[in-house]
Amino acid sequence: MSQNRFSLPAVAGIVSFCFAAAVYGMGDKANPHNANNAGTTAAATTTGSMTNQASTLSSGDRKFIEKAAEGGMAEVKLGQLAAQKAGADQVKQFGQRMVDDHGKANDQLKQLASTKGVTLPADLDKSTQREYDKLSKLSGPDFDREYMKHMVSDHKKDVSEFKSEANKAKDADLKQFASSTLPTLQEHLNLAQSAEQVAKNEGKTQTSSRTSTNKTGT
Repeated sequence: MSQNRFSLPAVAGIVSFCFAAAVYGMGDKANPHNANNAGTTAAATTTGSMTNQASTLSSGDRKFIEKAAEGGMAEVKLGQLAAQKAGADQVKQFGQRMVDDHGKANDQLKQLASTKGVTLPADLDKSTQREYDKLSKLSGPDFDREYMKHMVSDHKKDVSEFKSEANKAKDADLKQFASSTLPTLQEHLNLAQSAEQVAKNEGKTQTSSRTSTNKTGT
């Protein structure tokens, strides 16, 4: 009787090896959800990272971003109104400058807010909406005086707030944004004060013209 070519222990070893190889080769196929799980994990990691970035902002920095966004949106909306309804060319030009400059600054702020996980307001605040509604009913010299009075007051606040944030912001990116935007806001304030004077003189000229007409009886 002839002997088998393989002993029983050897056969058992080969079977174990083949089984192990088959299981290893089917690793990914054995769990069809692995790819989905990997994608879900990556998305969760990204979301978690955004949340962590948002949570690292101080309450002061977060409040500044939200307030700056509201202010920037207001400057664009009111500037569009001024470009349409203002009487003096200088006031019209100032309004268009607000649309252009604050439009660019708003885009920068949106990008910054996105990286910090901060959701910006989409609508005007109640106070600005009231001012917008008030200005919508005015035109010519009356519009110019009201608009420029508001712009001078508004930009004084802006300069003060951005100067403070440029010095005290805890977030480095936000500090850079405030510092780089501040010179433009200071220029806006100077322009606003000059245009306000034009608007005031425009009103005086109109009043003087009416008085002169009444005296001559024509």
